[in-house]
Order: sequence, then structure tokens, then C-alpha cells
Amino acid sequence: MYNASDLRKGLRIKIDNEPYVVVEFNFVKPGKGQALYRSKLKNMITGAQFERTFRVADTFEPADLREKKMQYLYKEEGKYCFMDSESYDQLFLTEGQVGEAKRYLIDNLDVEILFFEDKPLGINLPNFVDLIVVKAEPWARGDSVSGKTKPVTLQTGYQIQVPPFIEEGEKIRVDTRSGEYLTRVKE
Repeated sequence: MYNASDLRKGLRIKIDNEPYVVVEFNFVKPGKGQALYRSKLKNMITGAQFERTFRVADTFEPADLREKKMQYLYKEEGKYCFMDSESYDQLFLTEGQVGEAKRYLIDNLDVEILFFEDKPLGINLPNFVDLIVVKAEPWARGDSVSGKTKPVTLQTGYQIQVPPFIEEGEKIRVDTRSGEYLTRVKE
């Protein structure tokens, strides 16, 4: 059990049988009366945020969250299929649960899926993913008018800016946290 004094940014707690993460936290001591803990909470299922004030005596249960290593298999009818690496059970997530991660999902990619009481909440990708460029405009040497980068389309359909020397068919490393090009990958 957590007390209100244990609250801090990033702490995951359970309120009304739903998981929340503390987004902001402030200790307030008014001139008279009891100390208060003002916090901004985010529901980990719906994404809704709200502010709430707690007293020193308030207690919270830790959220029963765990991560499980799974492998992305395929997309079918708007759902994404993942396989448990240990039990080989398959799990389908909706596009809303996958979110921005869909930009980087390629077959057989190992990801961490966050569960709350055996319900999947979302995906944690590896920091770097190697993807193939499927569409890139040719670059003319000395073309400084168009700038230092050009747009390319990756095998997942995601478009990013890369240096002008990157060509179709090349494999590049992308940072999944920022969505930026890092380097070419030699095979």
C-alpha cells in the first residue's frame, strides 16, 4: 500500500479498480489546516487526465501491472496479432491499443506488452528498429535548394526525413522514441 506521501511523478496506482499514473505532483501546506497533495493523474486504460487532491491519511494500492515479451506476427481486419514468446498463445490488439507503435511494427519484431490484471494496455517498442526504404525520390548531386533531408516511405508505410543519399531498397535504423533517422544498416 502507498500513502499520499509516497506519491511521485511516474508512480502507478490503482483507484476504483483502474490503473493510473501520476503525471504531476505537488505538496501544498496551507497556512491553517492539514497538508495536501495535489496531483494530476492519467487513466492508463482510457488516457483521460484529471486533477485530484489527497490528504496525508489517504492510501492507494499499487497497480497490478506487468510486461510480457511478445512477438508481432501480422495485421488482420484492423487488429494486430502478437504471440507470447513462451506459451505461443496469440493475442489481438486494436489499433487504439497499438497507437503510434504501428509505424514501426514489422513481422517478428519483439515488443513488450503492458498488462493490467491480464488486460493488455499498450506496447513498448525497442528503442531502435531497422526498416527498409520502399520509396525515395532520387537525389541530384549539388542540389542544395531542396535542403539537407528528403522524405522517404518505409516498409510500414510511415514517412520520415532522411539524408539525401538514402535510396530505395536500403535498410535504415530509426529511433522509435523520436521517429528520426539514425543511420544506414549494412547487412
